[in-house]
Amino acid sequence: MQSRDLKKILRDLTPRALEGLWIRLEATPVGERLLRGAFWTMIGSMVSRAMGLAAAVLAARLVGKLVYGELGIIQTTVGMVGTLAGFGMSTTASKFVAELRVKDPDRAGKIIALCSLSSWGISLALASVLFPLAPWLCKHTLAAPQLTGYLQASVPLLILGGVNGAQLGVLLGFEAFKSVARVNSLTGLLNFPLVVGGALLFGLAGIICGMISAQAFGCLLNLRALRREAKRCRVRISFRSCMSELPIVWQFSIPSVLTQIVMSAVGWATATMLVRQPNGLNEMGTFNAANQWFNAALWLPMMISSAALPVLSERVGADDKHNSIKLLWMSIIVNLGIVLPIVAFGCLASPFIMMSYGAGFKGTWPTLVAVLVTAGLLSVELPIGEFLSACSLVWLGFWSNVGWGVVFLVSSALLLKWGALGLASARMVAYFAHALFISAYVMIVVVSRHKATIKSDKEVRVPKAVAEAVSSINPT
Repeated sequence: MQSRDLKKILRDLTPRALEGLWIRLEATPVGERLLRGAFWTMIGSMVSRAMGLAAAVLAARLVGKLVYGELGIIQTTVGMVGTLAGFGMSTTASKFVAELRVKDPDRAGKIIALCSLSSWGISLALASVLFPLAPWLCKHTLAAPQLTGYLQASVPLLILGGVNGAQLGVLLGFEAFKSVARVNSLTGLLNFPLVVGGALLFGLAGIICGMISAQAFGCLLNLRALRREAKRCRVRISFRSCMSELPIVWQFSIPSVLTQIVMSAVGWATATMLVRQPNGLNEMGTFNAANQWFNAALWLPMMISSAALPVLSERVGADDKHNSIKLLWMSIIVNLGIVLPIVAFGCLASPFIMMSYGAGFKGTWPTLVAVLVTAGLLSVELPIGEFLSACSLVWLGFWSNVGWGVVFLVSSALLLKWGALGLASARMVAYFAHALFISAYVMIVVVSRHKATIKSDKEVRVPKAVAEAVSSINPT
């Protein structure tokens, strides 16, 4: 089945209320690029997410609520350190490769090399710190010394995650959405038997080994696709002179990684607060199960946003303010049209969804409701965050996320007496406050400034054209 056939099926399945939006997307060049990128990213991610969610449900049923909670806190800990491993290189690569691949391919090649070196070097350095530190973390911070060996075994996930993120950023910068879709599909298909088989045969250790094997396979496929796309676009990857691009690290990478550190550190701190509560690991199991649906509800909006960033960056680099604003609005409307029905259905079906994880999850459906409402809030914020990145307002994004972290921590301290529901509610409050601030700033300050510039440009062009016409008249 070809892409045009799949596209026709998706269009036939589109609700009538969104038919007009689909037509408008296809009618504009930037809309068509967004639609093509989102389509291929969705196809690949659909397989990956569906297989990942199915593997998570089966693994939870096989190992039980307690062990699944242990997996959750290990993933949260590795993820927190993993934000440093990537060092913001995924977003950096996506923005600058998209902006420079045509107008300055030599510089784009240097940035790709810099991102690759940085992701490998920082990932390996952090892995060498996390491995010996694991016993202390498990004993004194997580209050679960029995997890030391499992946390140490998860260190390869840290390295592969950092490298894989930089590779994906480069591929998105090339707008190689079809290649990304192919890699995600193959990785997801491999992940399912490895994780479920690992859980069945070796429990928690088997799940971790299955995840590592699948991610290593995906990393190799991404490297092959990256080299192919660079050759196609005539971008020469130069490691020899890549250090000349270090200034972009301060301009873009440092605020990006600081934002990720804040979000991961706060997420890890609040998860640790939950684990240390009475019956904490069981509550963490509930939150981890509900959070699978948070990620599932957001997978398509995240794919649309990742497809929008290279297109936005290319248009901002070309000083096309009109189409940049248009693309922002399109992304927000598309995300809302996708997520709101999912949130509504998920909330109604939440008792049945949580019971599917096993008898121990019965009665935990309010946690899933809070998680899904939070996903709805975040779907609006995602395109706005990509717009800020494309406009190089990454430091603003960092400080807004510091505020998010403060609200999350304070809310958690007040609400954790309700266990997993309290943690999910605290996160919902934090995202609501963040959405209000960042939406107001972008709509009032950034968009209004761009519109004023567009209006000013039009006012300048008209008198100039009139002047030229008048001067061409030969008075006799």
